[in-house]
Amino acid sequence: MDLQPYYKENNVSNIHKTKRVKRMLRIILVILTAYAALVILAYFAQKKLLYFPDRSSLQILISSSSHFGLELWPAQDANYRGLMKSIPPKDYEGTVVVFHGNAGSARDRLYYINPLERLGYRVILAEYPGYGARDGRHGETPFTVDALETVKIVRENFAGPLILWGESLGCGVVTGVVKHMGSKIEGVVLLTPWNSLTNLAQKLYRFLPVRLLIKDKYDNLTNLQGYRGPVAILMAGQDEIIPGSLTQHLYDSLKSPKKLWIFPHAGHNSWPTDPDESWWSEVKAFLEAPRTSD
Repeated sequence: MDLQPYYKENNVSNIHKTKRVKRMLRIILVILTAYAALVILAYFAQKKLLYFPDRSSLQILISSSSHFGLELWPAQDANYRGLMKSIPPKDYEGTVVVFHGNAGSARDRLYYINPLERLGYRVILAEYPGYGARDGRHGETPFTVDALETVKIVRENFAGPLILWGESLGCGVVTGVVKHMGSKIEGVVLLTPWNSLTNLAQKLYRFLPVRLLIKDKYDNLTNLQGYRGPVAILMAGQDEIIPGSLTQHLYDSLKSPKKLWIFPHAGHNSWPTDPDESWWSEVKAFLEAPRTSD
């Protein structure tokens, strides 16, 4: 029996299989190379994906702020740390320092001024390094260190209760301050917070090893563990950026006095800001409610 045709046919088949394997290996190598490049790009570009500052010259900022009855605080120069009313009422019951979200600048948060001043609070719209007309680097560490100094200056200059108000990324800055100054902060308000930026990023980028890549973690959950003052949480029911489950998890984990407000029809940037909204005064009443010490 002549087996030569059989061996020849089998050899041709093996050659085809080898070629297919090589093609598959090349495809896999291309995919892995592309994925590795994506991971590297994400690692080095993460700050550009997180921080969207609105920059301005000092002169333009002073002029535009003055138009809205605001001035730079605590100095009318590059050493400023935020904005506040240029002609404030005679008396304030306390001070609210607002740390805004990752986009724009403090100048874009004028909607806090009227409702909070109506309630008797001095309002300082804090600015981050590298935002507005301020110099500095973006990042959790520089933001937190700078915020600690801002809060220290507030404490040295103004009497009465001190409330820290965080908006989105600003919640992470606030809780970073609270971690270090907990007993000196009379109350905390967190608007659309996450439990940690790591968890949020993992939900948004499921295909990336986020936990190995992320530098700025803004871990609100951990930062608030030792705080025993009142914490008000404001959640947007239709938040398209921060899943409500992350906000709810943060709220459920708090050990301090807490209360949750949910704006059912609001998105991340469309929550009710009208000064006549009842929730403003409800938050104040909660923060100032008498509490027995442990």
